[in-house]
Amino acid sequence: MIRTRAIERLALFGSLLAAFGEIHPFCDHWAQGSETARCKRLYGPQLVSRDGRPVDAEDTARSAEPTMTASARGRRAVALHVATYTAIQTGAATGLTRAFGYRVPASALLAGAAINGVTHAAIDRGAFFLWLAKKARQTGYIEHCQAVRLDKDDTPKKEINGPGTAWIELDAALHRVIGVGAAAVTTWLATRKGGR
Repeated sequence: MIRTRAIERLALFGSLLAAFGEIHPFCDHWAQGSETARCKRLYGPQLVSRDGRPVDAEDTARSAEPTMTASARGRRAVALHVATYTAIQTGAATGLTRAFGYRVPASALLAGAAINGVTHAAIDRGAFFLWLAKKARQTGYIEHCQAVRLDKDDTPKKEINGPGTAWIELDAALHRVIGVGAAAVTTWLATRKGGR
C-alpha cells in the first residue's frame, strides 16, 4: 500500500512537473504577444496609449485613442499574460494527467495554478524580480549580460531584459524552481488521505 502510494505520488509529481515546467517557455515565448511583453514592466504616472507608447499632446493622429497611466498599462499587460499562462498550463496539466488515467482534484490543481500564477505576476512585473536579484547578489550578472538591439533607425540600443540577457535566464530559472514547488504542493494535496 505504501509503495503504491509512493509510486502514484512520484508519477503524478513527474507529470505535473512536466506540465508546469516545460510548458512555461511556450507560454512566455509563443502565447505571450509582443505588446504584452513590452508593456508588462511599465511603471509611472505618465500617460501611455494601449501600445505602451507615451502620449504626445501634439500627435493629433492618436488623440482619440484611450490612454491610461504607465503603471495601469503594466498591470493590465501582466494580468493578461498571467491569465493566458495559467489557462494553458492548467489545461496542459489536466490533459496530461487525464491522458494517463489520473484525475487531479480541482482544489489541488487550483492550488498549483495559484502558486504559479501569483508568483509569475510578481516576477514578470519586474520590481519584485529586481529586489530579489539584489538580495541574491545577481544584479552584477543582470547588468553584465545585456543585449544590444537595433531600433527602427538601426541605432544600437542597450536592453537589460529580453532574449539573450541574464534577466531572461534568471526569470526562467526562478519560474522553473517555483514550478517544482507548485507540482509538489499539487501532488501532496491530490494524494493526501481524503484528498481524492
